[in-house]
Amino acid sequence: MTTTTLFPPHGRLMTKLTALGPYLREKKSQEGYFFFDCLASCVNAEKEPEEREFWGWWLVLTATDNGFEYSYDFGRYDLSGEWNEGKLPAKHKDAVMKTLVDFHEKLTPFIVDECQLTLSASSNLTQTQLTELA
Repeated sequence: MTTTTLFPPHGRLMTKLTALGPYLREKKSQEGYFFFDCLASCVNAEKEPEEREFWGWWLVLTATDNGFEYSYDFGRYDLSGEWNEGKLPAKHKDAVMKTLVDFHEKLTPFIVDECQLTLSASSNLTQTQLTELA
C-alpha cells in the first residue's frame, strides 16, 4: 500500500510562506516552486533609496514527491532589480548570514512540523547545507 503525500493548497502555502517574513516573491513563485530573497545589507546607504543596491541571498523551494528541496545563493541585488551571484564582502557577510539562518529557523518548522513534509538540500546546491549553518 502506498501513501500519497498531501500538500496544502497552493494559496494556503503562499499565505503561510508570506507570513514567515518579507522574503517570498509572489510574482516569481508558482505551484510547486517558491522564490524567496532578502536584501540584507545595503551597499551604499548614503545614496537615494532608489539608487541603492544590496547584498543578500535568494532561495528556491521546489516541490518533490514528499516535500520540498531547496537551493540558495548569495549576491548583489542591483538597480534593475536583478540578483548577480557573487562572494559576499567581509563587512556584509554577518548580516546576510544572520537573515538566512533566521529564515531557515522559521521555514523548517513550518514545512516539517506544520505541513508534515520533508525539507532537504537540492542535489545541485553549491552552498553549505542550511542545517550546517545554525
